[in-house]
Amino acid sequence: MEKENKKIYFLDDLIDDKQEKTVTCNTNSPFSLNGKKKVNIIGLGDVGGTLLIGLKLMGGDVISRIGIFSNGYAEQRYEYEMNQTAYPWDYDRLPEVVILEKDEIFNCDLFIFCASKSVPSVGSDVKDVRMIQYEANREIIKEYAVLARTLRFGGLFAVVSDPVDPLCRAAYLESNRNEAGIIDGNGLKPVQIQGYGLGVMNSRAAYYAKRDDRFRSFLTEGRAFGPHGNDLVIANSIEHYDDKLSKELTDLTVKANIRTREIGYKPYIAPALSSGVISLLLTLRGEWHYSSTYLGGVFLGARNRMTASGVELESISLPEALFRRIEYAYKELERIV
Repeated sequence: MEKENKKIYFLDDLIDDKQEKTVTCNTNSPFSLNGKKKVNIIGLGDVGGTLLIGLKLMGGDVISRIGIFSNGYAEQRYEYEMNQTAYPWDYDRLPEVVILEKDEIFNCDLFIFCASKSVPSVGSDVKDVRMIQYEANREIIKEYAVLARTLRFGGLFAVVSDPVDPLCRAAYLESNRNEAGIIDGNGLKPVQIQGYGLGVMNSRAAYYAKRDDRFRSFLTEGRAFGPHGNDLVIANSIEHYDDKLSKELTDLTVKANIRTREIGYKPYIAPALSSGVISLLLTLRGEWHYSSTYLGGVFLGARNRMTASGVELESISLPEALFRRIEYAYKELERIV
């Protein structure tokens, strides 16, 4: 008796047949993979401040200096304290931190958007904090996307603020509108925009996998896909996918931030470090990481790396049950913007 042939799917099967299918953008990388980069951070709240500290301490091999721009006195505080953070006798080992004027914020290789408002307070009855932030943060990112267009910014526009994936798409669309509101393609290119929210979801899944042997396969065979939010897709294993087990691990991962809020704290440290610092540095080094990249009009989270030829998505075969979960998340992201 012959074995039943099961259809295998890939991420680019999400794209409509009429659109170009590719796993590697045919546009050059928005920055050189050689040498140190200028990095600018916009917004120094909980996430932005933690991100700055992490990049300062861990990014000396790929970052030459970090520019900061924020409201109030936060930028003065961080310039003062970060530049007093140094190794003894090796005072140039860590990148210098400088305060930016608004007309300097796109004078960089990597622009990091951390500006945000309308974060629900700890104890508020909110199921998905990220989507509450969308409308307010969309207006903020629109301002910077239009400015990037005006200044013909050629570097990487990294979105860290929530909700990451819809904000990436909003930045792309708004930067490509002319004064009449017509899309003309003269703004940021798809390869120039990436969203950094999936790294922490992968790390949260690993946290639970280390504590429950049923999920142990995730640590060596697992993957994360989709948005930094309720439509997240965690796969317990690519080689031996178990749909029920994967959905259980996904549920634990999605609710991890709620657990932190329940004990009275805003869950921003792990996102700033796992999704932000670690993932951004891996991007600059051309190494595999998790972030959201452009796929047929939607920014979808998956494992990828930056190459001289652009963004390369990991090309792995997906069982149908896993692919359908990713497809649902993809269509939901299409619907939002």
